[in-house]
Formats: sequence, C-alpha cells, structure tokens
Amino acid sequence: MPVTHDPWEKEREAMVEHQIAARGIADRRVLDAMRKVPRHLFVPAGYESAAYRDFPLPIGHGQTISQPYIVALMTELLAVSPGDRVLEVGAGSGYQAAVLATLGAEVISMERIPEVARIAEGNLRRAGYTGVRVVVGDGTRGYPSAAPYQGIIITAAAPAVPEPLVDQLAEGGRLVAPVGGRDLQELVRLEKRGGKVTRTSHGGVVFVPLLGEFGWEGRTGNGMA
Repeated sequence: MPVTHDPWEKEREAMVEHQIAARGIADRRVLDAMRKVPRHLFVPAGYESAAYRDFPLPIGHGQTISQPYIVALMTELLAVSPGDRVLEVGAGSGYQAAVLATLGAEVISMERIPEVARIAEGNLRRAGYTGVRVVVGDGTRGYPSAAPYQGIIITAAAPAVPEPLVDQLAEGGRLVAPVGGRDLQELVRLEKRGGKVTRTSHGGVVFVPLLGEFGWEGRTGNGMA
C-alpha cells in the first residue's frame, strides 16, 4: 500500500488547502489523492523540504516535477474514473502517475529518456505503487498496443496535440496537454464524442518542451493545433 502517514502529513494537508483547494480545485477525489501521495518521495534527495511548496522542482536531465496546483488541475481536467486506462506522455519523477493510480486508473507512463524512466520506476516502487507501467519510448507516437485510452495526459509542452494520441483516444475519452510555444503554452482539454473532438482552454502554463517525432524535435506538422 502507498505511504499515507509520515512526518510530512501536515505539509501535504497545507499544500492541498492553500495551494490547490483555495485556487478552485473542487473534485474531492482529486484533493484526497493529493493528500495521500507522498510527494517528498518523488523529488531528488535534498529537496524533500521543498516538495510541498508552490513551485516546480528539477529532477535532473533537464526535466521537472510540476508544481502541485498544476498536477491537481490537469488531474481534475482528465476526470479519471476507477478502471480507466490512462496514457501519460512524460513520466518525469513518477508523481503524476502516482496521483492517477491513487484515483484507480491503470497507468501506462511513457518516457523518452531511459535514466528518467528509471528514476520514475524507482520512486513509484519506493512509494509502494505497483500498478503503473513505465515504458521507454517516443510518447508523441503514443502506445497503440494498449489503446484506446479513456485518458491521455501530456506533461511537456507540445507545439500541437500529436495526431497519433488523438487517434488512440477512446470514445468519450479526454486528453489534457500544454500546447503552444517553447516559452509559454495554453493548457487544453480535448474530448472525443461521436468521432468528433471538442477543445476547451484552461489558462497559461509553462512546461519543458515535448520532444519526439510529433513534438518539437521532429515536428512534422501532423497535429491538432
């Protein structure tokens, strides 16, 4: 079972109250999940005292763990139900996957950097999460063998939503991603209904760039702007 009681419990509760609920996150399941996941186990050694503060933290290899509010917002927008299969593009430290798993999702987390994938796997194992599968590969192509997905979450900045990910979204499925330029993006939510995709916008954000065939590194123009 994941760790639920530790010396950081009060800091976690304060994080949820002041950084997340106070900013409008209202889904009780999301708030409870953020209370349960031991964020300090998903940051590098020496950063534990900053784990519950209101900013992102570096995790090495040019990657970051998003600030708690952004994790909560993206999770709420994804609207995960128990048993949903979720594809995460960008494993990072494993924290976002742990939150989704706490909500009962079956999570496949793709990471292009092998060293970062190993960090995520180690953090998830240390925190007691066994239901997350970390896969090394180009997440912009998705993971067709396990599709379709009820939820897809992209945790890096995309120039456009990769078309393969839209194709792998289930009927009624949701996709949440930061989309825009390298320096500033817009958080968007896509929903597929009747074969059509609707899009809503949820404010400005800043993420590290999404690299891959359908990301910045190999941009082909095949994507939903």
